[in-house]
Amino acid sequence: MSGIGRASVLIGAGTVVSRLTGFLRSVVLVAAVGSVSSRAGDAFGTANQLPNNIYAIISTGLLTAVVVPQIVKASAHPDGGRAFISKLFTLGTVVLVVTTVLATLAAPWLVQLYAPDYTADQLALTTAFAYWCLPQILFYGLYALVGEALNARRVYGPFTWAPIVNNVVSIAGFLVFIALFGGPITETEDWTPEMIALIGGTATFAIVVQAVILLFFWRRTGLHVRPDFRWRGVGLNHIGRLAGWTFLMVLAGQFAGLVQSRVLSGASGDGPAALASQNAWLLFMLPYSIIVLSIGTPYFTQLSEHASAGRDADVRADVGRSIRTLGVFIVIATFALAAAAVPASRIFTNSADQAVEAAWVLLAFLVGLIPLAVLFVIQRTFYAYDDTRTPFFFTLLQCGIVVATALVAEAVLSQAYLAAGVALGQSIASLIQVIIATWLLERRLGGLSIGSWMLSLLRFVIAALPAAGAGWLVFLWFGGASGWTTASPLLGAAGAAVIGLVSVAVYVGFLALLRAPELSVATGLVRRFLPGGR
Repeated sequence: MSGIGRASVLIGAGTVVSRLTGFLRSVVLVAAVGSVSSRAGDAFGTANQLPNNIYAIISTGLLTAVVVPQIVKASAHPDGGRAFISKLFTLGTVVLVVTTVLATLAAPWLVQLYAPDYTADQLALTTAFAYWCLPQILFYGLYALVGEALNARRVYGPFTWAPIVNNVVSIAGFLVFIALFGGPITETEDWTPEMIALIGGTATFAIVVQAVILLFFWRRTGLHVRPDFRWRGVGLNHIGRLAGWTFLMVLAGQFAGLVQSRVLSGASGDGPAALASQNAWLLFMLPYSIIVLSIGTPYFTQLSEHASAGRDADVRADVGRSIRTLGVFIVIATFALAAAAVPASRIFTNSADQAVEAAWVLLAFLVGLIPLAVLFVIQRTFYAYDDTRTPFFFTLLQCGIVVATALVAEAVLSQAYLAAGVALGQSIASLIQVIIATWLLERRLGGLSIGSWMLSLLRFVIAALPAAGAGWLVFLWFGGASGWTTASPLLGAAGAAVIGLVSVAVYVGFLALLRAPELSVATGLVRRFLPGGR
């Protein structure tokens, strides 16, 4: 258990540092290309997202279906898994190279598919960026392949900390761009081939470094890999059985994301669009990644053990306990971030007015943060019972609602509020998804005691409302949207931190007044994460 604890601390610390350096990377990028109403910024945001979208599909079919389920089993082979991993790496590299070449050749069509409403100049700039960015697919894949092999051999640190190097390289490259060309350069006609090469090349070179740095730790696996094109035994015949429903789920999600991207392309240059939405999502995911993933993952391990043993009563107790534990943190994170929405958005914008515009997008995303945390538990409970079919269907429903609401937003909202409308539609879809998912799990297991943990969530919300009110009053006291918290990205971060601390203090006070039993659990968890904590 001490080894697991050390690994958890290492991974958790890496996640936090990675998020912080990722924030700084986005700040420098916004200083170079702009954010809200920046056609150049949206062009880069769209192009740099393409390799992530394509890799998400490939990784589900290749990594989820083959690597993750089988690499540990292969390690128990008399040769230590050398033959299997050689076949796997050869197959994976071939698939990644072919996909990367085809995607890069198809760059103009991919850009047109994701951003049909861009102007001709903006489409040309996005396509130029895409040629630089799409090779990232290969190196994302190699990073994942090598990282999974390292994790299978209990070498956890490099896989978690390598993205930090990626962020540092990106920051350095973007700073060089600002030093040479100034910024923010937001108009497409102002971009030269040298500018495009520096920004696009920096983004891709950072991914290359992220992948290559893992190779320096390969000797610690004790494996000797060589090209092996005899792919029998890798598990190709089991792809459909192992990851079929998960693969379809990712395809549905990518289709929904495609529709959102197409809708947002119409707002570029006239309000928050592609890059502003990505930055709002980055802020939204900060509490989710730190709270839900770090606290929820150990609960999922315990829940999976109980499900595997057929102890349904313990699983039901695990569901309620994990939701209440996550809830006590995620509720205040939601309300505190809402109170600090404007200064937090200022981190990724170039003016106070842009921060106000971007804050609406963040607030719309935050509507879905609590439901998403609950869904984390519910969905993984299905996974614990080896059921990926049911999650596919309620995720398909969610994707359908995302698509419908995005199209409605496009039809009824002005371009200034289009991104917020798309984000709100996604939050509404998440809320409906978690309601349906919980109902289906209740039918399967029975006795989930939904009323009990819903009452706890309500108690947290009651405590968080005055806490958010206190944070908002602090924001107004600091001058509101025209005060010092929106004067610069650095002051925006400082202001958001102060508002957050005030909100948390008031929240803890109200939980104590309400005598919430979860408060003692929460303080115990916090102590464990502090230096010297147990």
